[in-house]
Amino acid sequence: MGGQVYLERMDPEAWAEALRRERYRAAVFPVNHEADDGIVNAYAHEAAKRDIVLAEVGAWSNPISSDPAARRQAIATCIKQLELAERVGARCCVNIAGSRGEQWDGPHPDNFSDETFALIVDTVREIVDAVKPKRTFYTLETMPWVFPDSADSYLALIRAIDRPGFAVHLDPVNMISSPRTYYRNGEMIRDFFAKLGPYIKNAHAKDIHLSGHLTVQLHEVVPGRGALDYRTFLTELSKLDPDVSLIIEHLSTNEEYREAAAYIRGEAKGLRMDLGS
Repeated sequence: MGGQVYLERMDPEAWAEALRRERYRAAVFPVNHEADDGIVNAYAHEAAKRDIVLAEVGAWSNPISSDPAARRQAIATCIKQLELAERVGARCCVNIAGSRGEQWDGPHPDNFSDETFALIVDTVREIVDAVKPKRTFYTLETMPWVFPDSADSYLALIRAIDRPGFAVHLDPVNMISSPRTYYRNGEMIRDFFAKLGPYIKNAHAKDIHLSGHLTVQLHEVVPGRGALDYRTFLTELSKLDPDVSLIIEHLSTNEEYREAAAYIRGEAKGLRMDLGS
């Protein structure tokens, strides 16, 4: 498990030592491809020295943008970040598929069209083929308003893309977009692992709360304050490669991260699991 650490002074040794203090055994690689080689090597070295798994390199951009210039720039970014992930030995390089709208990570009427599915396939192939990764994988985070939004749509993408360098990044909260799934999210999680378990390289940890106001309002919350079935989530994760990472995300303070980590560790302890320390 891993999470963010907020520091007054950010450097490789301080970063790695802060992760150790929080008992995190995994981390998001903290710099991008524009960093100096010495800085990249130093972060990778400090992680290796403390046996910290580099869970992911982010490639957050919109490679299916309807703006051709923005699309090309995003694809270039994804290629560079995948090269970085390959270089440092991260488990994956992760992005979302993107969006056909102005908001790079937002909804759009065309996001679930056959044309967009085909565009995602072509885009991922272009990125993976440019790098041909051997140590890492390019992955798409599951999302509520663009492919992949379910186990079935992710499986369809894997089959269509047909590249060994493409794999799965799981965020179960992002697939909860209705009260039906909210109350049965354990079933959704089990179904996802049954269909995609061998492809999963990394996962995100957060939580979700359904309010009682019309219309449907779902809000992301700190793990433990919502309804995500963490016992099922952790049980299914435990069946995979021991280096599959669970990264807590989107919190604002070290205190919130500690609250989230304590909750998840408590659920793991109840299942007699060890998340690393």
